[in-house]
Amino acid sequence: MPEVNGSVVRGLSVSDEVQDAVDRIVQQWKVERPDVDVSPMAVIGRIGRAASVLDKRIQAVLAEFSLQPGEFDLIATLRRTGSPHRLTVGQLLDNSMVTSGAVTHRLNRLTEKGLIEREVDPANRRVVIVQLTPEGVAAVDAALPAHVANEEALLTSLTRDERRQLATLLKRLLLDIQQ
Repeated sequence: MPEVNGSVVRGLSVSDEVQDAVDRIVQQWKVERPDVDVSPMAVIGRIGRAASVLDKRIQAVLAEFSLQPGEFDLIATLRRTGSPHRLTVGQLLDNSMVTSGAVTHRLNRLTEKGLIEREVDPANRRVVIVQLTPEGVAAVDAALPAHVANEEALLTSLTRDERRQLATLLKRLLLDIQQ
């Protein structure tokens, strides 16, 4: 496989000769506004485009199991906490990748599907406890191998070391911008 500067993408070397849409956008801005450093667009633009592609591909696989990504994340969070697969809504938010905005709607759908049950905490009536049903455990267990295989396929152009590096850089960025 050809290699330039240590980077290879699907058999093509990544170099200045290989351009993507983000390169073209950045170049256009350099021509139109040479006084503005638009280099951040090269990173942010690619993160945004990658997120869009990844979301679509993940959604397609989870749809095979009648799940949306946000639903899967919530029930997977309950599943990985161990038996009895039970958390308060607050704990569920703290331990999942879902934002609080759509949680009630997602929990309603998961309840309708029979994958979770909700109850009011008898010790504190303002707290709602969410528990994975046996059907919910089965749904996560069925979808997880396909989901992980899909994620693996999406990362095939990166070596294990490149994945670790990318994960570390993205973690640093997220920790910085989430403050």
